[in-house]
Amino acid sequence: MLCHIPALRGLPILHARLLIVAVEPSSKAKAWVLFDHIVADAAPNGLPTNPWMIGADGQLRFEPDYATLERLLGVPLHLKASTTSGVPALALDVWLSYELRRAGFLADQVWPRPVHPRILPAAAANLIKSLPGTLRNQVADRVAKMSSIPGVTASSANILGKNYLKQVDVIMTDWVTGPELLISTKRMDSSYGKNAPNRIEESYGDAKNLRLRHPLAALGFAFGLRSDILQKEPKTAEWLFDLLAKLGQEDDAYHATCLVMMEYADEEAVADTATEQPAGILEPGLEAEPSLEEVAPVLPEASAAEIIAGLPKVTILTDQIPAILSPGRFLTMIVTRVLAATPVNMHEEARARRTSAVAERIAGGPLTGTHGRVLPEADIHDG
Repeated sequence: MLCHIPALRGLPILHARLLIVAVEPSSKAKAWVLFDHIVADAAPNGLPTNPWMIGADGQLRFEPDYATLERLLGVPLHLKASTTSGVPALALDVWLSYELRRAGFLADQVWPRPVHPRILPAAAANLIKSLPGTLRNQVADRVAKMSSIPGVTASSANILGKNYLKQVDVIMTDWVTGPELLISTKRMDSSYGKNAPNRIEESYGDAKNLRLRHPLAALGFAFGLRSDILQKEPKTAEWLFDLLAKLGQEDDAYHATCLVMMEYADEEAVADTATEQPAGILEPGLEAEPSLEEVAPVLPEASAAEIIAGLPKVTILTDQIPAILSPGRFLTMIVTRVLAATPVNMHEEARARRTSAVAERIAGGPLTGTHGRVLPEADIHDG
């Protein structure tokens, strides 16, 4: 096993083992520990709140859990993680997958999953669940302990578009249905005028590439942006908002786009001087972890709670986000499109959660929002 790790080839076995023990967990591994605690706190006993509510205009809408998002966004700042580490954008991926579980999609359906491995095909998950008790525990334990299993588990996945493979950040797919939901995320915290054109150009190309091969999949694009752009480069901000909105309106682009406007103190900002390395030609399927990338270290509950309580403060400026780019509108459109493209006997929990919000309003009860629990099915029918 050790000889397959390039950095350790030629070393005596004892020295190689000592080096492995001494490897410092990566920023991403550390981040996952905190991300998992934050998401678990937001969904006690694995039961996320129901995000659907009826607005003052009588329309059904999705109410995002911004408090959880703000905590997740504080993790990269706490770790001083650079953009090239992947951790800042990963906070958005974790939040979106959490929101989709709030919508009623199952934990194994939406990637990244709320536990390691982050990508586990439904067929593999169902196989593990079907095994006899002892064997099931052994296989599940092996899957959980390994950073990745080639062709089975991974941290990210590459989806084939019309002409080329694209790494997609938040996915819902299965061999029965093909891709049902594909969301790409980007984040920009500095150098706005320099980076904005590249980000938009990349996104237009990726959207067309994916949509032409997967026309029934709900395609979304979420963009995280630091709020100081409004003071430093207001013209760039105006230009960016306009193109982000158009990116979600074109016939051959995304079905919905959204903007996450983040505010945090200058002293918390991470100086990002590293150059982003090109991905090269992607290989199809699941993307294996780097050889030395380990499963996230275990952190005592008390330590995790203490760190999370002291995370740098991040505020989502919802009043600075154009209505057409609001995360609530985005999630409403994405979830609605997935449900509209599938028969009623699929995604039953997601449908029940929408129905419960309507039933609750008809019954004259309080609006179901961020802190409302989903109604039992019997109550829905009685309403």
